[in-house]
Amino acid sequence: MSDILESTPAELTSLPLIYRGKVRDVYGIDDRHILIVATDRLSAFDVVLPTGIPGKGAMLTAISNFWFERTRQIVPNHLDLATVTLEQALPDPAERARVEGRAVVARKLRGLPVEAIVRGYLIGSGWKDYRTSGAVCGIALPAGLRLAERLPEPIFTPSTKAAVGDHDENVSYEAVVAQIGAGLAAQVRDTSLRLYREAAAWALTRGIIIADTKFEFGLDEHGALVLMDEALTPDSSRFWPADQYRAGSNPPSFDKQFVRDYLETLDWNKQAPGPALPEEILERSAAKYREAMTRLTGL
Repeated sequence: MSDILESTPAELTSLPLIYRGKVRDVYGIDDRHILIVATDRLSAFDVVLPTGIPGKGAMLTAISNFWFERTRQIVPNHLDLATVTLEQALPDPAERARVEGRAVVARKLRGLPVEAIVRGYLIGSGWKDYRTSGAVCGIALPAGLRLAERLPEPIFTPSTKAAVGDHDENVSYEAVVAQIGAGLAAQVRDTSLRLYREAAAWALTRGIIIADTKFEFGLDEHGALVLMDEALTPDSSRFWPADQYRAGSNPPSFDKQFVRDYLETLDWNKQAPGPALPEEILERSAAKYREAMTRLTGL
């Protein structure tokens, strides 16, 4: 783990900290439940930056919970299976208040070692792959597509699930089959595509294009597939304002791509430690997250 994560004390003392991710801290409750706390930490290029975005954890939690509720008819999620309340997990009101709005009780799952990425538009590493090979993760695409152009159909382009400080790597669907088996790989792919289509259609009615997104899945004790971690947030997706979208140019963004674009202007090698963000960038980033939350959820 990076020095930033190692030097950050746990927010809670009544529960054991069992895992610290780039954004979320996970605490143990019992043998079947965990407490997930979304922090204000921000990662870019797989590096946790020393300055977080104020209120980000609460906004990510609200957006994820909205999508978990909206998509539970497609696939169960880690909140559906929980039978312990936040009040039971954190009976001390003072301690509970420290993470109120950012903490959820979830069911323990066996996480799958794959990032389930769906792309509806040609951008980011997908655009780089396409310019080199005419394909993305081995999926051939029509010639002549432009930057940020909408794809004929959404595509499933998985990647490895990197540890904190490491970089995810795009892999082929066949690599996922080899790792988790053909049946489960097909279920992850088909569920991811269905989730993306459902969410993208809703978001478009709210003036937001979901260009791409990342899902994480686990298996419950019966081997059933469960959506976990976060869902369709500005951290795990590219959100574009529909009224400013133009194929052929890099659209403005509601998500942390705004921070990435700023970091690209710096003399930084994209290795830890990351640079501190100026106040103006933090405030503008928080405003983008807030607008995305308001548009999508009505909160």
